[in-house]
Amino acid sequence: MKDFLRSLAEILASAFRVSRGRLLISITLMLIGSISGPMVALSLRELVNATLDRDVPAAAVAGAAVAVLAVLALTMEHFAHIFFFELGNLHAVAVERELGSLSQGTVGLEQHERPDYADRMELLKKQIGAPGEGVKAVLSAVALLAQIVVTAVLLARLQPLLLLLPLFAIPPLSAGRAAQNRLHRAQLEQAESLRLSSHLLDLATQVAPAKEIRVFGLQDEMRARQARLRSAIDRAQTRAEVAGLGLRVIGQLLFAVGYLGAVVLVVRAAIEGQRSVGDVVLVVTLAVQTNAQVANALSIAQALQSHARVIGWVLWLRNLVHRVLPRSRGEAPAPERITEGITLESVTFRYPGTDRDILRDISLYLPAGSTVAIVGENGAGKSTLVKLLCRFYDPTEGRILVDGVDLVTMAPDAWRARLAAGFQDFCRFEVLARDCVGIGDLPRIDDEAAVLAAVGQADARPVVERLERGLDTQLGRTYADGAELSGGQWQRLSMARAMMRQNPLLLLLDEPTSALDAQAEHALFARFARSDAQLVGAGGGVTVLVSHRFSTVREADLIVVVDGGRIVEHGKHEDLMARDGMYAQMFTMQAGIYR
Repeated sequence: MKDFLRSLAEILASAFRVSRGRLLISITLMLIGSISGPMVALSLRELVNATLDRDVPAAAVAGAAVAVLAVLALTMEHFAHIFFFELGNLHAVAVERELGSLSQGTVGLEQHERPDYADRMELLKKQIGAPGEGVKAVLSAVALLAQIVVTAVLLARLQPLLLLLPLFAIPPLSAGRAAQNRLHRAQLEQAESLRLSSHLLDLATQVAPAKEIRVFGLQDEMRARQARLRSAIDRAQTRAEVAGLGLRVIGQLLFAVGYLGAVVLVVRAAIEGQRSVGDVVLVVTLAVQTNAQVANALSIAQALQSHARVIGWVLWLRNLVHRVLPRSRGEAPAPERITEGITLESVTFRYPGTDRDILRDISLYLPAGSTVAIVGENGAGKSTLVKLLCRFYDPTEGRILVDGVDLVTMAPDAWRARLAAGFQDFCRFEVLARDCVGIGDLPRIDDEAAVLAAVGQADARPVVERLERGLDTQLGRTYADGAELSGGQWQRLSMARAMMRQNPLLLLLDEPTSALDAQAEHALFARFARSDAQLVGAGGGVTVLVSHRFSTVREADLIVVVDGGRIVEHGKHEDLMARDGMYAQMFTMQAGIYR
């Protein structure tokens, strides 16, 4: 209940922040409309009594009051809708912005690699429109509460025992909440299956997987797997909904008992002359309205629970980002240049929440101005080492020193501002080609000469020249006029993006040319080697290259062989070949393949 109320308070607070004027107008209009309903019942009592007493003036006034109040009850919510619709949209935009900020606002990558984060983000993406509707639900709840209070006061004036009538609304409300909790638990339990089902649907509808799906005849298998997942999800949710329906029926039956009791009580008093006919009309009308209030309360309560749950997920993410995940200890600026080098001292790393070391006791010296190649089999820990150098994570044990200064003492953003990187899992930014490259150095994104220089550095000129409008071409088939590129073309543009920053302290190339053939990769890195002095050497920077292709890495100043999370060999190509160890065996095996 505490979390539920906190979520509702957060919705109101957010609505107040985005537009207090719209919030106040919406609440005012909805309160007028909701209170008008019970006042119609009161006016009907006066109208009936005046009619029976043949008091024409009083009957006329009461009749006019009934008409005006009925109009207000029917129309005020419609006028309020204009304002809370806009308010809801503004609130939804605010929530979406916060989600983006929370998603990208952490120092490292830990949250993106947590299953509980992935589950909640998947559910949030499915219900991204819910925050806007949440504002309406909360305002409706406030208006309904006011209506219930006015109804209770009118009933109490007739007979204190009639105050028990609204209390009979508690069982159906509690039953509805219990039913929603069952459904909520079922949704969370099935969140992982829902993610997998969505992934299968994405595979079935996207262009990239289409060739393999057809070649391997996966169409029926994928449909069958998704059908099984959806069937399991639907069965779990159906069981929760059926159980919830039973609870709601019991709650409604208990309210029906209270409703009949109230009517019988007042009718009996009227027969005995203790109450007027107008009082009977008032109670019957209020009882009907109370029944409607219960139905509305059930609907609103379910909506509130649903929207509170969505906001609860946002609050959970906020707590995760601001309190649970480790905060950066570093505030020092990054150095202007590297004069000595980067040193790893007994670095051990395991991912949070696991007990297996991915890297163990890594000690390595990367001299200033050098090119270092890291090789090893899949899963050896190469990419994890790159993550540590980017400060996506900090070492579990040991230190990474830059010219003798511990990397964790530097502000992560300041350090990353001096990095340039190309990754195997590069992003396909569906923007103008010039922006796809230029975002590698935002201050120079509009500098066409800088963009063209980076394109040339990455040997991506042929890609740009084939585009219909050159750098002004929209990329991606998501857009009607967008150009679709091959994997290799996308990767060349990602390499050009990595070349945008001038004089980086660290250039990280983690399998950045995996989509290119061996000859193209070798030619590209030969170009890098020739221009390395201009790109990073002026600032004493270090180039770190991760690759499976040994013909590419053989020219590196230092080759590091990683196996099982440890460094098993390091040295120059000639020295490693002379040792006839793991590197020599892998190089000879790969060279034989290309003969």
